[in-house]
Amino acid sequence: MKRPAALARTVLALGAALAACALPACSSHAPPAYQGYVEGEFVYVGSSQPGRLQQLDVARGQTVAAQAPLFALEATDETAARDQAERLLAAAQAQLADLRTGKRVPELDVVRAQIEQARANERTSSAAYRRDEAQYRAGGLSRAQLDASRALAESNTAHVQELEHQLEVAALPGREDQIKAQRAQVAAATAALAQARWKLDEKAVAAPSAGLVYDTLYRVGEWVAAGSPVVRMLPPQNIKLRLFVPESVLGAVTVGQRVLVNCDGCRQDIAAKIDYVAAESEYTPPVIFSNESRAKLVYLVEARPTPADAAALHPGQPVLVRLQ
Repeated sequence: MKRPAALARTVLALGAALAACALPACSSHAPPAYQGYVEGEFVYVGSSQPGRLQQLDVARGQTVAAQAPLFALEATDETAARDQAERLLAAAQAQLADLRTGKRVPELDVVRAQIEQARANERTSSAAYRRDEAQYRAGGLSRAQLDASRALAESNTAHVQELEHQLEVAALPGREDQIKAQRAQVAAATAALAQARWKLDEKAVAAPSAGLVYDTLYRVGEWVAAGSPVVRMLPPQNIKLRLFVPESVLGAVTVGQRVLVNCDGCRQDIAAKIDYVAAESEYTPPVIFSNESRAKLVYLVEARPTPADAAALHPGQPVLVRLQ
């Protein structure tokens, strides 16, 4: 027969076991629940260019849409570089067009007028030569005078041909090598303009996606180094849940599995999906595995709620996660 003290201890032990099994976690019908917490993957937004912070368009705690302006750096030098690049490109394009078209119309008209004058001189000298030739045959003109008259006529004819060739050359575009070199100049000026515009665009930064402005790291007037983040954002899709499950239930946890999340202040459970299950255990005890030590092994599991539900969760917040 058991003593009263031993009987009392037995009754208390049975009562504690029954009370523990009365909890939802011990129910054979309720899914297991595990403690976890909310974690945010922050996006640090900065500029690739340095400069003084000229404008800050957002404040901490503000929710912004995608492509909403966040901040702008001073861009005096970049604006001047962009303007210079635009003018250099325009000059290179004008030179290329000039090489392709040849001389201007007024310049061609000058050459045409010179040709007409040369032709008139040619007609006059040719007529004088024919008259001198007739007088030479009649004996009224010396041989030297005839030769001089013939030379003048031939000179005027050659001058007409020279001017006609000049008109043909003036109407031609530049040589192919010159045009090719100028095309390269235009391409280089175009690339320089694209670079100048990119640097100028980097001075005004917009939100890469919709989300919460978690913090601002600079004030207007402060110098911002290249690559230094000015705004720390938390997009809703970057909110996740971290929990640890024991080794005994690891086989029942799979990527894509649905879980329900409960938190203080949440009006209803929030649905989420597991997107990561660790392949290695955490807090492994430094002893040889045994039935006792295996119970201490836990594995990291991460789940993500939908962006709409993530707005109700905050980094560091404790949650209770039930596997489905």
